[in-house]
Amino acid sequence: MNPTSVSRRDVAKWLAMTCAVQPLFAACGRGMRVGRSVRPRAYRRLSRVLVEERRIIRQVVGLRPFRRSGFRLEAEALGDKVLIHNYGHGGGGVSLSWGTGQLALERALETPHRQAAVLGCGAVGLSTARLLQDHGFSVTIYARDLPPNTTSNIAGAQWSPTTVVDSDRRTASFDAQYVSASRFAFHYFQLLVQPRYGVTWRENYFLSEAPRRPSTSERTLLDEFIPLEDLAPNEHPFGRYHVARVRSMHIEPSLYLLTVLADFRLAGGRVVVREFPDTQSIAALSEPLIVNCTGLGAATLFGDGDMLPIKGQLVVLMPQPDVDFITIGPGGLYMMPRQDGIILGGTFERGVSTLEPNPVETQRIVQGNRALFESMA
Repeated sequence: MNPTSVSRRDVAKWLAMTCAVQPLFAACGRGMRVGRSVRPRAYRRLSRVLVEERRIIRQVVGLRPFRRSGFRLEAEALGDKVLIHNYGHGGGGVSLSWGTGQLALERALETPHRQAAVLGCGAVGLSTARLLQDHGFSVTIYARDLPPNTTSNIAGAQWSPTTVVDSDRRTASFDAQYVSASRFAFHYFQLLVQPRYGVTWRENYFLSEAPRRPSTSERTLLDEFIPLEDLAPNEHPFGRYHVARVRSMHIEPSLYLLTVLADFRLAGGRVVVREFPDTQSIAALSEPLIVNCTGLGAATLFGDGDMLPIKGQLVVLMPQPDVDFITIGPGGLYMMPRQDGIILGGTFERGVSTLEPNPVETQRIVQGNRALFESMA
């Protein structure tokens, strides 16, 4: 599906039709005999993930560019240039990328300039650059690293823009900005659901030891887009756990980022591999409009003391094509299937900037996920 050829009315009609379809799992019970009362299994059979040491193919570590007060989206002057900040997305960078890119575009359209430099080539930089191109801007991306060597490439990349703000730093204006960005991104990603971009709809199962309670404020706001559905014990294969299900989009970074970068180049975009030591070097660029999508780099470049790295560590198993669902929990664990492997997580180590895997966390991730999937019905 080509995003530029679909109207908003088409999207709305499509969403209405897809949301009206209900799964008919209850009619698929097995082994039912006449005259016998049998409680049917009201879910499709899910493949058990094979969590074995010999199936581990790599471990990776990424640093989420978390900003305590939430992502920064504002314009300011940098000498005689206009500088638009678009960074600090924490664990929601891929999910929010098209949404905050749209907010940055709206600020760019308020200027007279149509030549832009985008700093950064992760998910946020790429989506911002593409939206600028689609509105007539000539765009050059300047970045130290390109896909597949960006932080975005390491992300699990489930569409669930959470871990983006500290609860005690939230404001009503940030919430409005967050919901606006989420809404645009949620709709835009639906137009990219195709093999070329590596975007698919998947069932997510949230697992907990106790009955689910409202968790983060972000989760409450996300109910507008991906509401959780509590499941009865016979509606899931996860035994003693309390389970809620949601259907959302999964993005495979290894495919997605390279494809969006190819789209950018096909549309006439230029890429320059370069690192900026300070703001003076940024101000010396020839473009009159600059969009800052540098993530953690903004802490040093622009003196943002609100920035904080959150270390995320993943264990990757050999691919298992029959696994087509995602698990979140219990206890901070998660599993996401990709073409390049089964992703097992995770960690959220605030303020930790080392890129070395922690063997204690590796053991926790592997043993926890092994116990979960071995107990599946």
